[in-house]
Amino acid sequence: MLKRRMAWMTAAVFALIAIAGVWQVSSGRAAVRFDRPITIVVTFPPGGGTDLLARRLGTALQDRLGQNVVVENRPGASGNIGARHVAESPADGSTLLMVNSSFAINPGVYQHLDFDPRRDFRAVVNAGTIASVLVVPQGSDVTSLAGLVGGQQAPAAAPVAFASCGNGTPQHLAGEMLARALHIDLQHVPYKGCGPAITDVAAGQVPLGMVTASSAAPMIEAGRVRAIAVTSATRLPQLADVPTVAEQGAPGFEAQQWHGLLAPSGTPDAVVEQLHNVLMAILDEPATAQALRAQGYAPQRQTPQQFGKLITADMDRYAELSRELGLRVD
Repeated sequence: MLKRRMAWMTAAVFALIAIAGVWQVSSGRAAVRFDRPITIVVTFPPGGGTDLLARRLGTALQDRLGQNVVVENRPGASGNIGARHVAESPADGSTLLMVNSSFAINPGVYQHLDFDPRRDFRAVVNAGTIASVLVVPQGSDVTSLAGLVGGQQAPAAAPVAFASCGNGTPQHLAGEMLARALHIDLQHVPYKGCGPAITDVAAGQVPLGMVTASSAAPMIEAGRVRAIAVTSATRLPQLADVPTVAEQGAPGFEAQQWHGLLAPSGTPDAVVEQLHNVLMAILDEPATAQALRAQGYAPQRQTPQQFGKLITADMDRYAELSRELGLRVD
């Protein structure tokens, strides 16, 4: 009788241990099971490269996780409005921030930020890097950088206005770098995103535009704008006939940007790892990889830690460059 009771107690103990083990595993999985809709906040208006990339990733993420994913545009102040919103959001993986290199430029350009870009976010995934394209209206007489420089050499030539995707964006910085490299006078006209900027260039409202290759591609294909230079070190496969800035009188010129997803700083490691793994699987899909390359993106394979170090290093690098160029927004 005693042996039978001991055997029953032992079995009960093992059963409890087994149940506890399952509960621990289930609890661990629950920490990375997304049972709430996910919002991807885009810091620029619809239609630009950052927005288009976020929507592509959001659709694929929804399919993978079986959870609703909503893309929400919160443009303004070169992405600072949307960034502040995400910094103040719950750190549970339900709110993500889609940014580009302007996130790393802003601390060196904006003197008064009401959030801390270094401390308030965690890197999740670097979706890829992309070059910018210098475009003119289709009917413009300017067909190359030589034409742009030549126009500036006329007596009492006025500055040439150039549209960018916003104050402190990589395109703003690239335009200022271009002016310095070619010794020409450009007047910056900031927009709330690449989409509105290239739309006004196509309409002839602004004679020059510096936008991402992904934003420019549809307008170039439609014959609404003409690309006269790309900011990458080598020509882009999808714009093989467009020479680089370096080829047109500015040796060594290069300006590219990354696009990636961030989460609020308190987001648990397991959630960041799960999101990273799912997003990398999406980016590795042949159809996705091919589509992004066609838009000008170069894929990146970085861990969240590596991406975080890149962002921090870029903050330091861009702060120094902004000081050299004398860029200040506020």
